[in-house]
Amino acid sequence: MPSLEEEFFPSTPGKIKIHHSMNRTFHRCFTSTSTLFLWALFLIALTVSYLSIQGFVDSGNRYLRPRTHNPPNDYNDAIGGPQWEKQIRASGRIRRSNGLSVLVTGAAGFVGSHVSLALRKRGDGVVGIDNFNDYYATSLKYARQDLLNSHDVFIVDGDINDSRLLKKLFEVVAFTHVMHLAAQAGVRYAMENPHSYVHSNVAGLVSLLEQCKLANPQPAVVWASSSSVYGLNEKTPFSEADRTDQPASLYAATKKAGEAITHTYNHIYGLSITGLRFFTVYGPWGRPDMAYFSFTKDIISARPITIYRGKDRVDLARDFTYIDDIVKGCVASLDTSGKSTGSGGKKRGAAPYRIFNLGNTSPVTVPTLVSILEKNLKIKAKKNVVSMPGNGDVPFTHANISLARNKLGYNPTTDLPTGLKKFVKWYLSYYGDDRGKFINQ
Repeated sequence: MPSLEEEFFPSTPGKIKIHHSMNRTFHRCFTSTSTLFLWALFLIALTVSYLSIQGFVDSGNRYLRPRTHNPPNDYNDAIGGPQWEKQIRASGRIRRSNGLSVLVTGAAGFVGSHVSLALRKRGDGVVGIDNFNDYYATSLKYARQDLLNSHDVFIVDGDINDSRLLKKLFEVVAFTHVMHLAAQAGVRYAMENPHSYVHSNVAGLVSLLEQCKLANPQPAVVWASSSSVYGLNEKTPFSEADRTDQPASLYAATKKAGEAITHTYNHIYGLSITGLRFFTVYGPWGRPDMAYFSFTKDIISARPITIYRGKDRVDLARDFTYIDDIVKGCVASLDTSGKSTGSGGKKRGAAPYRIFNLGNTSPVTVPTLVSILEKNLKIKAKKNVVSMPGNGDVPFTHANISLARNKLGYNPTTDLPTGLKKFVKWYLSYYGDDRGKFINQ
């Protein structure tokens, strides 16, 4: 009988140490109707990126001031000391025949931590980087870091916009692949802090690609785009061949800009690039800003939850995708990515460029999600049903995964009732089960 810890990460080995005391994706696919639009988007994104970063630095924004779990003595020691290099080399060491050495950005994040553990389980070298920003409680990120540490995966506390740090990492380890999952997440928060999205999702992506293009040999890059790029598209299910030039949020626009930017680096520098459009990922160790997570917290605490409805009182629906299925798609993308063809920033031939949907193909309405949570928690939710505000959310998502199924062997197997049952079990174990008297999250 598997332990609770093993069920939290069914695709990962070993025991997971849980800290209860802590407050704790071969297919070119640009779907816009005009090449001119893509170039305009690309140029605008770069311009806005440059301008915004200046303001970002000047304002001392909190996203450039991550909280440090184990602070180094000084900057030089942090990125270049003998002990630091030893940790990086040990973490990046390949432990199986024909294994990969992967730099995982956003490794202390939800998807990043799961992917890192899955790669380590099969013997790949894994080095993480994360800036531990406080978009949501850093205690949860540090708990994931502790989990990775227990599996000998080292996470560098740093920002992907730090070109000096990235250069040093690539000098210490000859990465064969980069799994780029670092991003400013969330649709609604972009209305409060738009600069953080440009800083992380556009400027950070360019910084990382610049380092990858200069590496010799160049790594293959797999990165997280988003189903949000489909925006106001009403054709369902969403296919990689559909248009994506009508974003409904700034978050979606930065991810679309990322697809244009990665295509450019593939075309000019020969980087092998795979973009993955995730569809509403959920599961243990998830993000507290996601609806299923916050609903669980509020239901337990006897607080009312807000359920949005679309036009004509139509229930919102999402293609909820369990984390283990997403991890399988990410790992398969790394394994099938093909080689980059450049060297030292010079292209020597065509390299693969691919985009895949990673979803579950079974949209579920939000009220149904709530009813599943009520069943697992054995508590009736207090509900406020209101019309969806104009905050960038879309009413419906549904993935066509035929391309990923064909090229990656991607086959999601976890339905929402099963996945939510596992999530609730983790949640109650992590935060405690004293109804209404939970640790601050």
